[in-house]
Amino acid sequence: MATHSSLTTDTTQAQRNNAPASTGRQILKQTQFELLLTSRRGENVLVTLIIPVMLLVFFASLRIIPIGPGENAASFLLPGILAIAIMAAGMVNLGIATAYERYYGVLKRLGSSPLSRSGLIIAKIISILVLEVVQVLLLVGVAMALYGWRPVGSMPFALLSIALGTITFAALGLAMAGALRAEMTLAGANALFLVFILLGGGILPLDHLPAPLAALAQLLPASALTQALQQTMSSHGSFPLYPILLLAFWAIVILLVAIRTFKWE
Repeated sequence: MATHSSLTTDTTQAQRNNAPASTGRQILKQTQFELLLTSRRGENVLVTLIIPVMLLVFFASLRIIPIGPGENAASFLLPGILAIAIMAAGMVNLGIATAYERYYGVLKRLGSSPLSRSGLIIAKIISILVLEVVQVLLLVGVAMALYGWRPVGSMPFALLSIALGTITFAALGLAMAGALRAEMTLAGANALFLVFILLGGGILPLDHLPAPLAALAQLLPASALTQALQQTMSSHGSFPLYPILLLAFWAIVILLVAIRTFKWE
């Protein structure tokens, strides 16, 4: 009996030790699956990639951006357009796609697998990070080729801002997809996207808005992400303390809400 008890204890301990590795493999496998699904949604990916480029080219070409003499329009626009691209990939593309996966029963089948809700959410966020690498390279390439933009500022701080922004808006899309009907997620994600474009400060500076609206915009995750990128991608490259803290707050709150409220069906 003592030997049997010892073997049982050892087996249980081994299972506990292998649990993190097993969870990691499940997340990795699900991430690969998410990337495969993303590649099959060609039209959605194309829109996610092309719309930010069109916005950059359109507003940079109009020469209506409020910049000082000798400044480059792309230097002002690029951080804001990157923020818009992050919102489009995470909140809109991922949110709507996940909502319809839930509607068609794909998530219900995943719910019967060992993958946890948090594991699914992490896998989806990682897949969006991969998509955003393509977005960043495309936008930066267009800014450099067409408008002579050159990298300045602090790359580590900019990458930190992009990572926090990705978590925030991907979690927001997943929170809607996991709690609302597909049609509501479709409408809500697009409506919020429009609001965040108008109040994010990436195209129209916040000081051009009415004071009450500008004060409200300062509290939104869109403006926090835009300001963080603007400060980290400026010639000074300073650490954007307030925008980073605000963005981190939104990321934690929205991610916890998404994990707690996400439903498989």
